[in-house]
This record gives sequence, structure tokens and C-alpha cells, in this order.
Amino acid sequence: MSTSSRWRLVDLPKISDPRGNLTFVEGGRHVPFDIARVYYLYDVPGGAERGGHAHKALRQLIIAMAGSFDVALDDGTRKERVHLNRSYYGLLVDTMVWRELDNFSSGSVCMVLASTVYEESDYYRDYEEFVAALGRPSE
Repeated sequence: MSTSSRWRLVDLPKISDPRGNLTFVEGGRHVPFDIARVYYLYDVPGGAERGGHAHKALRQLIIAMAGSFDVALDDGTRKERVHLNRSYYGLLVDTMVWRELDNFSSGSVCMVLASTVYEESDYYRDYEEFVAALGRPSE
């Protein structure tokens, strides 16, 4: 399982039932923050990428609700690509991590539980600015 000081996979509760499984997420219990916003990506065209930014304060849990996709993570020191394809795993991403989502399968749905409401000023949308904010030289 993926582990870093800035991101990690989280096992979510899975209640198995012949009628269909159930998974739930509780803020402050399964994620170390209160959930302030939920959003989801769907109908992502083949070959498209999402993300391409970092957050100053926002933390999030990324879940593949259907299908699969990859999350490329970069904290300025370490880079890792995580494949998400199960709805009972979440990828917990801390602040100051550049993330890009790609390799979406047909019919995939990416749900994100966020620690704050949308605030444009919380984003680094330029990689060079992000690296500069970390105080590290860019590649």
C-alpha cells in the first residue's frame, strides 16, 4: 500500500451483504478532518487529465467510486503514482502535494471529500510556483 508523510491509502469500512456492499466515511474518524465539501468527477473523456494543482490548506480523500484512475503525487521530494480501483479504499492527500489524475477507465467516477470549501486562493496551479513555495529548486 502507498505510504508517504504527505499521502496514504486508507481502508474504509466494508459491510458485505448479498444484496450489495456498503461503505461509509465519517469525518474525524476515517479522515482526520471534518468534511466541508464533496465533489465528483465523471464522464472524463479518454486520455484527459484532471487536477494539475496543489493546495495550501485543503486536505482530501480521493475515492474511485466506479471504474479506475491513477493519481500522480509529488511533494517536491518524492513522486508516486497510485492506481485507485476499489470504492473501499481512499487516498488521503495532505496539504502541499501536487496531484494529477489520469488514466480514467470508461464509466469511472472519482469522488473527493475535502476539508474546506472551494477557495481559489488555496490553489497552486503553476508547478514552478508550487516548487518555489516549498523552497526547493525545480527540476
